[in-house]
Amino acid sequence: MSATVTGADPGPVRRRTPAIAVEHVVKTYPGGVRALDDVSLTVEPGTFLAVMGPSGSGKSTLMHCAAGLDSPTAGSIRIDGQEIGGLGETRRTELRRERIGFVFQAYNLVPSLSIEDNITLPLRLAGKSPDRDWLRSLVERVGLGGRLTHRPAELSGGQQQRAAIVRALVARPAVVFADEPTGALDLNSAHEVLALLRALVDELRQTVVMVTHDPAAAAQAHQALVMADGRVVDTLDAPTATALADRLVMLGRG
Repeated sequence: MSATVTGADPGPVRRRTPAIAVEHVVKTYPGGVRALDDVSLTVEPGTFLAVMGPSGSGKSTLMHCAAGLDSPTAGSIRIDGQEIGGLGETRRTELRRERIGFVFQAYNLVPSLSIEDNITLPLRLAGKSPDRDWLRSLVERVGLGGRLTHRPAELSGGQQQRAAIVRALVARPAVVFADEPTGALDLNSAHEVLALLRALVDELRQTVVMVTHDPAAAAQAHQALVMADGRVVDTLDAPTATALADRLVMLGRG
C-alpha cells in the first residue's frame, strides 16, 4: 500500500519536490525477518505525518530508513529530491546534518553545554554559523528566550524538549523526524510540545514525521499511517484519537 501525505492548503507552495519519497522499500534482517514489506510513501512539504502501529509493526524501521540512519534492503528513498541509497556514510552524515532534523524521546542534550550551545551544536559540527535572526525567532517562538545560558538540568522536561526541537530546526531542514517526542513528558508538557510541532507545520511549513504509540499524540497530525507486519495497512486523514485507538484495537484482535 502506498500513501501521499499533504497538509492543509497553505497557499502557493515554494518547494515542489516532495520532502520524502519512499518507493517500494523492503528491509530484511538476518534470519529472513522482513521488517518493511514493499512500503511506498510520499510526504509533501509542510505536512505533519504520524506513523503508528503495534510493537514490531515496522514503524521505527521505516523512520530509521527514511532518515538515513539505516539502509533498506531494496527500494528507493529520497529526501528533498536527494536519493540517499547510493550515498557513502560521510555524505549521508552530511545530508542528515543539512536536510534532516531529529527530535528524540530522551532529548539528547549535552549536560555540560548551555542550551544555546546545545541548539547550535549540529551547525558547529558541520563548520557553519547559525543564522542569528532565525535562531532568535525560533527561541522566542518556543518560549526559551531567557533560558539560553542555562544548562539542561536547570530546565523542565518540556523545556528541554522544546530546546531539542529548536536544535532540529536551526539548520532549516527539509524534514524533522520525531521519535516518540512526548514519551518522557507529563500530560501538560506533552500537550504543549505537540501543539508546538503542529504550529511549526502550519505556520512555518515545516515537514514533520512523528513515530508514536499514542493515539492522542497522533491526532495532532494532518494524517496518520497505521502499520502492521511491515506494511502500511491504513491511512487516516485528520485523525482523531478515538479512531486511531479503535484501529489499533482491531489490529490487536487480528
